[in-house]
Amino acid sequence: MNIHIISITGDIASGKGTITNLLQKELGYNVYKNGEYVRKLATQMGMSIVEFQEYLNQHEEIDRQVEKSASEYAAEHDNLIIDARLGFYAVPYSFKVYLKVDLMESARRAYNDALREATEKYTSVEQAAEAIKYRFEQENYRYIKTYNVDRTDMSNYDLVVDTTDKTPEEVFKIVLDAYKQWLKDKE
Repeated sequence: MNIHIISITGDIASGKGTITNLLQKELGYNVYKNGEYVRKLATQMGMSIVEFQEYLNQHEEIDRQVEKSASEYAAEHDNLIIDARLGFYAVPYSFKVYLKVDLMESARRAYNDALREATEKYTSVEQAAEAIKYRFEQENYRYIKTYNVDRTDMSNYDLVVDTTDKTPEEVFKIVLDAYKQWLKDKE
């Protein structure tokens, strides 16, 4: 079994992509991002990310396909970082990380993120906060209904980091140090 796998999930705009990129640079691992796949599907269907989340609530088979792709990829690869909402569930033998962030900080980050503009358009930070809260609730509802998994249960993870008041470099160091200790404990 491949053990050099880190799964990163967390709150919207908690820094998952940034931390994934920093870990990739440091460790030289490959990266698998479910979010890119989901955004691509949403764009192809002409939907915002919130609209697509609602669509997934009615089309369980697509959601299962998205999550299954992560576990299939991990089964064939080692030295891997999985950036996926249910990565901890899809690859239970991975080092499982959850990144938390305060809702208003999440909204501020999302509102100012130019990379989100294709699928997330906000007119204000407050509107972003409402959309993020709604999206989070919809996703969690779908995960409980479809997989019987509550990703808000922090006991699912090996490491939980609140990124609200930390720089990406501080979060990266916390995750990297904990991962190295986790690997050492596996030996």
